[in-house]
Amino acid sequence: MGWWGKILGGAFGMMIGGPIGALLGAALGHNFDKGLNTSAGVDGMGKQERIQTLFYTTTFSIMGHVCKADGRVSEDEIALARQIMNQMDMNAEQQATAIKLFNEGKKSSFPVDAIIRQFKQEIGFRPNLIRMFIEIQIMAAYADGVMHEAERSLLLSLCQTLHISSHEFEHLCAMIGGMHSNTSTSSSRPDLKQAYAVLDLTESADTAEVKRAYRRLISQHHPDKLVAKGLPEEMMKLAAERTHEIKQAYEVIKNAKGF
Repeated sequence: MGWWGKILGGAFGMMIGGPIGALLGAALGHNFDKGLNTSAGVDGMGKQERIQTLFYTTTFSIMGHVCKADGRVSEDEIALARQIMNQMDMNAEQQATAIKLFNEGKKSSFPVDAIIRQFKQEIGFRPNLIRMFIEIQIMAAYADGVMHEAERSLLLSLCQTLHISSHEFEHLCAMIGGMHSNTSTSSSRPDLKQAYAVLDLTESADTAEVKRAYRRLISQHHPDKLVAKGLPEEMMKLAAERTHEIKQAYEVIKNAKGF
């Protein structure tokens, strides 16, 4: 039985208490907040399934909170949330729960600080997985075409808790914001300026620097590696899409430099 089946079977309630347990319990209509604390053992649910459940729960609830940060949730932001669900090939039951989590995150009483602290504690040292989480939140912020100041402030606060540097945050914003705004071709192939932003490089970068940046980013976003670290398998398409964007950017720079 996978992580989702374990949730429905009640194993999650035996495993995780705290604000994340209460949050998922509210979405599923169960009382999970009496579960064990974050240092508890993993009887009934493997570590991988536990991390997948935490990632899923935190991702969609924080997404709702980010989208509401500027005071309202736009139709574009709702569409983005549904697009991510569709990309994940989630069944109707999973989508319904994700929407409930999204709506929980919109509430003024949503305990964002407690949620993100527990998420960090549970995820531990999985920097690529944490980066993927932040990338999804940045995607949500850009869904209506612009990242509002309140959204930016919230995301920076999340990054501070998750130990993501301001430079890394700015790089992710440049990468995702640039790809989001690129509508020049049907394949969304980046222009040269966007390609350098995707690889976190300046136009003065030499061939060796370009190749190093490319290898580093491909390794960080490799879908199989992320799933091994706890990314729900349903989210592999999102990771694959990011690797596709990185490869496209590399090809643009490679062609421009002629190597």
